[in-house]
Amino acid sequence: MRQHRFDKDIPFTEAEYMRRLNLTRAAMDAKGIEVLLVTDPSNMAWLTGYDGWSFYVHQGVLVFHDRDPSWWGRNQDTNGALRTVWMGDERVMGYEDTYVQNPEKHPMEDLVLRLKGMGFEAPRLGVEMENYYFSAKAYLALKEAAPGIELIDATALVNWQRGIKSAEEITFMRRAAKISEKIVDMLLEKVEPGVAKNEVVAQIQHDAIMGADGHWGDYAAIVPLLPSGSDAAAPHLTWDGRPFNKGEATFFEISGCYRRYHAPFCRTIFLGEPPEIFRAAENALVEGLEAGLEVARAGNRACDIAQALAAPLERAGIERGARCGYPIGLSYPPDWGERTVSLRAEDETVLQPGMTFHFMPGLWMSDWGMEITESILITENGAAECFCDRPRKMFVKT
Repeated sequence: MRQHRFDKDIPFTEAEYMRRLNLTRAAMDAKGIEVLLVTDPSNMAWLTGYDGWSFYVHQGVLVFHDRDPSWWGRNQDTNGALRTVWMGDERVMGYEDTYVQNPEKHPMEDLVLRLKGMGFEAPRLGVEMENYYFSAKAYLALKEAAPGIELIDATALVNWQRGIKSAEEITFMRRAAKISEKIVDMLLEKVEPGVAKNEVVAQIQHDAIMGADGHWGDYAAIVPLLPSGSDAAAPHLTWDGRPFNKGEATFFEISGCYRRYHAPFCRTIFLGEPPEIFRAAENALVEGLEAGLEVARAGNRACDIAQALAAPLERAGIERGARCGYPIGLSYPPDWGERTVSLRAEDETVLQPGMTFHFMPGLWMSDWGMEITESILITENGAAECFCDRPRKMFVKT
């Protein structure tokens, strides 16, 4: 019987968390991992429900084969863990604050002591080496504190288990999509020449957090991106206080978010009469999107989507070297992708029902840019389902 001091609003059923844990344990077994240290906050939340803005310090979830996972982190963050993880209170462990940002000692020294106390003197420990949240210093501190430890690269081990979404997860993504639609509808109304960008972003954030259809909105893993004119050649610029101008296109890359689940959605707005180059690009891009959606079927491959997109773009003389999509779902900053499959010509991953992607073929040319995208669900039968339902085009406001 798991003991809890607090009433909890756990996002998913116990059966759902057991499903995730069983997938992870099987992947651990395949790699010979005795204990897995998960430091990616998205993976931590997926496995345990933990939800807090504490990923700027060292923290993690320990996954075992024979017992419930343990949450480990800074002492002051144990209160957040006690309120958000599904495990019993005894599975929450905190290290003292003297370990925080102290060059004389490292939190991984505390983790090694915890493992030894559980009987793991020198385990085969899986760690997410290629990860925003696991540092070179953490790796060295682990090796120094436990010389006999064997560190196994478990990069994306949990991420790959997240690829096929449960019905519960898809429900959350549908709620996020309704928020994305609400934001795009607002943009079509509010974006005008002379309106300051920061004012529009303030409305984006307002609508995102107010939510839609009776469901509140969470913060997205990426802030709104909205470069205009020649700046739209750069895909990851944010905003400033300058106004929108007539004669310029602006793409808006946004996502609604519900309980950490995302449904990214991008549309382009041109203020004024667009030049022919924009019309030609729009036609080719929409044709490519629709071709890609048609082949985004269970049993086909990730590369089939990329190739279907590429054909009309090539006929229009448009070259793009970037991938055109990635898996989405639960995520924390700085990225709403799952960092596994890539929709590109070289990726032969077979598509399966329940996979979800941001089909994202942005065009970033030398002095202009355009984004028209869809978040999609691979279905049991037939072509992919789009989470959002808004016209697939460049919007023009003359």
